[in-house]
Amino acid sequence: MPHFADRLIEACERKSSRVCVGLDPVIEKLPSGIDRSDPIRAIEVFCREVIDAVREHAVCIKPQSACFERYGHRGVKLHEETSIYAQRAGLLVINDAKRGDIGISAAHYAVACLEHADALTINTYFGPDGIEPFVTHAAAEGKGLFALVRTSNPGGDAIQGLKLTGGGRVCDAAAKMVHEVGRSACGRSTYSLLGAVVGATKPDDAATLRELMPHAVFLVPGYGAQGAGADDVRACFNHDKLGAIITASRSVIYAHEKSPGQPWQQAVRDAAAGMREEINEILG
Repeated sequence: MPHFADRLIEACERKSSRVCVGLDPVIEKLPSGIDRSDPIRAIEVFCREVIDAVREHAVCIKPQSACFERYGHRGVKLHEETSIYAQRAGLLVINDAKRGDIGISAAHYAVACLEHADALTINTYFGPDGIEPFVTHAAAEGKGLFALVRTSNPGGDAIQGLKLTGGGRVCDAAAKMVHEVGRSACGRSTYSLLGAVVGATKPDDAATLRELMPHAVFLVPGYGAQGAGADDVRACFNHDKLGAIITASRSVIYAHEKSPGQPWQQAVRDAAAGMREEINEILG
C-alpha cells in the first residue's frame, strides 16, 4: 500500500480540505429521531449518517475507540464496521486509541489497532522503545501514527509544560524524539508516517513544535467545542499549507444542538463545510 503520509497529503489536495471529524458517539447525546432502545444499533445508524454527511468536506474520520469499547465485543465489532464503512466512503480512518507499550506488546497493539484503520494515535511515554515497534508495523503496511506531544487538555501542562534542566520542556523533548524516530520514514511528500498530536488550544507552542518536527503531520484536536478557532491552528501548517489535519468532534457531530428545526444530518454537513471553509480561509 502507498505511504500513509502520501495518501493523506493527496487527499488534502484533492478535496481542498484539512478537516478530520472525530466520531465520539455518546448515546445520551444522539439526535432524538434515532431509536436508542439498542445502543449499538443507535450508534451504528448515527455514525453512518455522520460519515455520509461529512464525506465531501472531510479528509479523515477519527473514531474514539473508548466510545465503542465500553460496549464490549459488540462495540469493538461496531468500531471495525464503522471504520470499514468510512474507508468505503473515501475517508481515511484514524483509530484514536492512544495505545502504548514496548516490545512484543507494542507489536500486538499495532497489528490489532491498525487492522481496520489507516492510522493510530499512540503514547510517547515509553520513549523510542514504545514507538519503534509501531513504526515498523506501520511502515510494512502503509499505515500512519500520531504520537502524543502537546495535548489539548488543560491538565496536560502538568507534565508536558515542565521545564528541563538542559533547556526546553517535556513536550519539546517529545517532539525531538518523534522527529528522530520518524525522519527515516518519510514518503515522496517529504512527510513521515509518524505524525504528532499537537493541540489547537496551545497556539503559542505550535510554531516551536513545527520547527522541531518539520516532517511530521500534526493531528490537531481542540478545534470547536474546546475553544480553539481557525487562527489558533495557523502555525501548525508548514509553508506549503500542508502538514496538519484539524480535528473537531462535538462541534460537528452534535451540531444539531445549535440548529433546532433543521434535519440533524444537514446540521452536521453544514458544520463540516463551515470548518473546512474557515481553515482554507486562514491558509489563503
